[in-house]
Amino acid sequence: MEKEMLLSQGLVGVEVNDGDKNGFMATIYELDRSLGLDLILHTPGGDVAATESLVDYLRQMFQNDIRVIVPHLAMSAGTMIALSASEILMGKHSSLGPIDPQIGGLPAHGVIEEFLQAKAEIAADATTLAVWQPIIAKYPPAFIGECAKAIKWADSIVRAWLISCMCADAPDPDAAADKILAELASHALTLSHSRHISAARAADLGIKVQMLEEDPVLQEAVLTVHHAYVQTLAETAAFKIIENHRGVAFISSVQVQR
Repeated sequence: MEKEMLLSQGLVGVEVNDGDKNGFMATIYELDRSLGLDLILHTPGGDVAATESLVDYLRQMFQNDIRVIVPHLAMSAGTMIALSASEILMGKHSSLGPIDPQIGGLPAHGVIEEFLQAKAEIAADATTLAVWQPIIAKYPPAFIGECAKAIKWADSIVRAWLISCMCADAPDPDAAADKILAELASHALTLSHSRHISAARAADLGIKVQMLEEDPVLQEAVLTVHHAYVQTLAETAAFKIIENHRGVAFISSVQVQR
């Protein structure tokens, strides 16, 4: 109960953050990088800056030879990481998510949409200012600009990753990347940052998806690993585990003061 309460209050780093690179550095050490990397990823997402840094590191270490395996969920920044790979392995139960950035828990796209709506309504009818003023006043100075920059930042790095890897073999890599971003980066289309994107929908967008069901042996192995970790996270104080196939692990745990 104490662990669940701490996690729900956001008091621990369950999100992708700068500290995760320490875990990857520890678990990648002494691996044969010429074999590439199969990254089993289960995450709610996290910080864009940390995600960019982590992806850059992994790509340098494995020369872009990376497959991401999503046994259940890779949302938000997790989807960004997945899109940096050469392909994504998913099951019929797996989901990706929108990559529209969140700032302080608020959707950057939604903030800008609200601001533009306020601007249009006030321009058409000045009496609506009284309605919109307390709504817009809740945003700190320069917040609208920061939202616009966050959107541009997230879109540009994912687009570059797609063009250089997953979409590199497409007849028009730029157009292929734009098609993927047109939906995953659009708050107006996905409607919610928590929207779940299935493997079938991801493939329709042009994402390179390989279905786990096509290889029952691999599917069994992936789901066995996934369920073992989910059980560990549920029954212990651990809330984040980064581990390689040799058993080298970097584990973050809840520290409860009694």
